[in-house]
Amino acid sequence: MLKLKIISATTRPGRKGPLVAAWLTAIAKNYPDFEVELLDLGEINLPMMDEPLHPRLRKYQHEHTRKWSATIEEADAFVIVTAEYNFGMPAPLKNALDYLFQEWAYKPVGIVSYGGVSGGTRGVQMLKQVLTTLKMVPLTESVTLAFFEQYIDDEGIFNASEASGKAADIMLHELIRWTAALKSLRGN
Repeated sequence: MLKLKIISATTRPGRKGPLVAAWLTAIAKNYPDFEVELLDLGEINLPMMDEPLHPRLRKYQHEHTRKWSATIEEADAFVIVTAEYNFGMPAPLKNALDYLFQEWAYKPVGIVSYGGVSGGTRGVQMLKQVLTTLKMVPLTESVTLAFFEQYIDDEGIFNASEASGKAADIMLHELIRWTAALKSLRGN
């Protein structure tokens, strides 16, 4: 079984990312190939990078980094659920990525972005540069949710359009294919 980690990237009070991440997690759990875990950066609450040594050395001084490292190391694939902040990714996401190096390598990543008119696509372009530097493989297939708040009901549940649900399925199917293909590069 493939270990899929879904990362909810926003942390500020009143954030809507966890609603979108819960929607995607429910879809992913329908795939028998995946063992799914949702990682909420707002709950994980990593401090701003506080490790004295470069992450490539894996000589972590802090327990929060060792725990984060173990969580990411065991993953086979990721989906990042992110908003766009000022044409970029949220700072907590960049921080979480920068904490580690080798743990991310040769793993595929799908992206679900949300926002206003652009649906977060400008932030995704910045994110992809960082992901490829970490030797990750961002999928072409993605989910873009423009004006996403219209899909949040009175109970605070995100109910995406049928087209967005189909896009999520296409992305998850592709994620399975890439995970199998990259496994040999990771040596496991």
